[in-house]
Order: sequence, then structure tokens, then C-alpha cells
Amino acid sequence: MSYFSNIGKIQFEGKGSDNPFAFKHYNPEQVILGKTMEEHLRFAVAYWHTFNANGTDPFGSATMFREWDKLDGLDRAKARVEANFEFMDKLNIPFYCFHDVDIAPEGATLQETNKNLDVIVGLLKENMKTSGKKLLWNTVNMFSHPRFVHGAGTTCNADVYAYAGAQLKKGLEVGKELGAENYVFWGGREGYETLLNTDMGFELDNLARLYEMALAYAKEIGFDAQFLIEPKPKEPTKHQYDFDAATTISFLRKYNLHNDFKLNLEANHATLAGHTFEHEIRTAAINGMLGSLDANQGDLLLGWDTDEFPTDLYSTTLTMYEVLKAGGIGRGGVNFDAKVRRASFEADDLFLGHIAGMDSFAWGLKAAAKLTEEKILDSIVDNRYRTFKEGIGADIVSGKATLASLEQYALQNNPIRLESGRQERIRLQLSEVIFSV
Repeated sequence: MSYFSNIGKIQFEGKGSDNPFAFKHYNPEQVILGKTMEEHLRFAVAYWHTFNANGTDPFGSATMFREWDKLDGLDRAKARVEANFEFMDKLNIPFYCFHDVDIAPEGATLQETNKNLDVIVGLLKENMKTSGKKLLWNTVNMFSHPRFVHGAGTTCNADVYAYAGAQLKKGLEVGKELGAENYVFWGGREGYETLLNTDMGFELDNLARLYEMALAYAKEIGFDAQFLIEPKPKEPTKHQYDFDAATTISFLRKYNLHNDFKLNLEANHATLAGHTFEHEIRTAAINGMLGSLDANQGDLLLGWDTDEFPTDLYSTTLTMYEVLKAGGIGRGGVNFDAKVRRASFEADDLFLGHIAGMDSFAWGLKAAAKLTEEKILDSIVDNRYRTFKEGIGADIVSGKATLASLEQYALQNNPIRLESGRQERIRLQLSEVIFSV
């Protein structure tokens, strides 16, 4: 059965095309800086937003009704598998990703839940074999069910912790079965509301213990995926333990886990933490922990995770500039953790949303490549720090300088000549590059 029968394969038609169901910038075969666009971007469909979302929000009921919604239980789950691979094929997207409960319904018991997963995983594996599509990453949902009201790895209840461990074990087995290139730890409720009833140190110790168990089991079963942690601030708990990249890196270093994990960074999470996406990527990259990207954007006028498709060209350009500067995303990818707006309720909008996101990232990649090739920002940065390349500056960088030598230099009372950062000019240069490609 076809779930998108009125949509053909989405092709690259270039900037002159007025076809809304065509790529204007994303040409998967175009070579940029030695790699194709497809290799640079490694796009992935987010199962939960694309096939499970129905348009509900805190103030309104569902607006989206898909063909698979006519079914229930495992029948609906099976239909979503078919829709997923048809969708990926028509958009020429090579990867997808999911939480366990996205692909199969929870049962009345853990045994029943696992049985449901086994059925759907078998279908996914079969479709992956025939289509050539791959699993970028999988994870387990340990935040939606009421049992996780106090968290999973940071819960105050040992029975819940044990259940979380069992769910995680199954998730790792599923990842191995499907050949996942990455495995994500998404700590949706790993945080707290108030210190009045919280032992923060104990909760962090327990979270680290869970990660250590996961590493041990992955090694036991031969699952060699890259392990990723996804920082997220504010939602749903007031104080998330994985607030941003720097906080998460600090946690990993404290528990000596920094050699076993990298970060899966999300644009909307960055803004909720008070950062730009490029800040989070740079922070991860300079610490050797850049793993993968959740591509979306948030509404800066709203204080929650709106998960909009990325269309801000300045953001996509600077995102891809940071990725190129870091040498790429390796086994990671660009996963569209994005959902169409509640008013964009037709099935066609799923394609239009992904086209917008893919074209925006392709446009950003082209602009970032020009910035890189022409060393536009590199030359600005090099010039700004040029005083550290000779004299007392070179002594500082080489480690030759001491406080005494710095004092001796300062006592010469040479005039200090500061220069403008020229931010406005640089921003205009960035605009000129973006709209020239």
C-alpha cells in the first residue's frame, strides 16, 4: 500500500525551479570540499515527529489524521514501518532514528512490550535490507510513562531504576540487531524540581552507574555503535543534569566516561540553554565530543521546545561552518528532530517540511564551504589574535612567560593599542556569502 501516492520522488531541480516538491539547493551528488552533499549531511528522518505526531499541543486536540491512524496497536505500528520507508525513498533520505515506543506499542507487561518490539524490529530489518536505508541511531523512551515521574537513571525508586535498566538493555539489543551507527541517551527526566527533597550527588552517581552498565553490556553483545548523550535544558524538569554541552562534558569527565561518549546536539535545546547552536557545536568539537546533530529551530518568542523545521540560513550556515571546521560529523548525521506546525496538517506538508529543512542545510553547507575555502572568517580571527604570534605574546603561548616577565614587560609602559572587532562589517560579509551561493 502507498501512503503518499500523490507524491513522486523528490528531485533536485535547482534555484530556477518553481516546483514546491523539488530541491533547489540539495543535490546529493554535488561534491563540496571532497565529499558529496549526501556524505556531508547524512540526513535522517525522526520517526516520532514524522509518523507519530498528530498536532496536539497544550491547548488543542489532534489536527493530523494519517492513513495509518485508521488502525490500532501492532497493525498501526506495521503501517508506520511501510510509510517510513516509502517516505525515505521518495525524499532520498538515507537514515532514520527512533525511540522504542515510537515503533511499537507498550504492552501490559515488559514481556509483552518486548514481544511487540521484536515483531516491528523484524519488519524494520527486512525493509532496511531491501531498501538499503540505515538506522542513524535508536534510543529508549524513559520519560513519558508515569513510572518515570521522578526520572529513570536518577529516580528515587530502585524498582523504577531496574525497569529502566531492562528497557535500556533491550534498546541496545535492538540497536545491534538493526546495525545502528549510534545510540543516544536522551535524559528527558534526568533532573530535579527542588533540592528540598533531592540528593543530587546520589542521583548523578546512579546515572553514571547506568551509563557504565550500558557500556559493559554493549561490549558484551558486540554492539559497536557510537554512544551519544543529548543535552537538554529546562524541559521537562527545572534543573536538567544535561543542561548544555559544557555541563554534560563536565559530568562525563567527572565519571571518566569522556572517552566513551560524544554529544548529540540540538539547535532548539541550545537556544533554550541561552546559547546558539554554533556555540554548542564548537564547545563539543574543541573537547573532541562532537557526535551528531538534531536539526531544528525554536521560536525565540516562546519558552519551550517548538521543534520547527530549520529555515534560518544564518544558523544553518554557521552550523555547517562549525561542522566543516571540526572535520565533519563522522558516524553522526543531521537528524530532523522537527515537526510540521499544527496548522500544516496535510500529509503533503511532511514532504514540504523536510524539503525546506534539507534545502536550508544544503544552502548553509555551500555558504560554509565558501567561508572555509576563502578563509574569510579564519583570516579575521588570525588577524585579531596576531599579537600572540610575536614578542611577549609568543612567550605567553609557548609557556615561556611568567608573572615576573609579564610584569617586567608591562612596566615598560608601552602604549596599548586596541582595535575594533568590526562585528557589523563581519555580519554583512556573512550575508554576502550566504546570498551569493
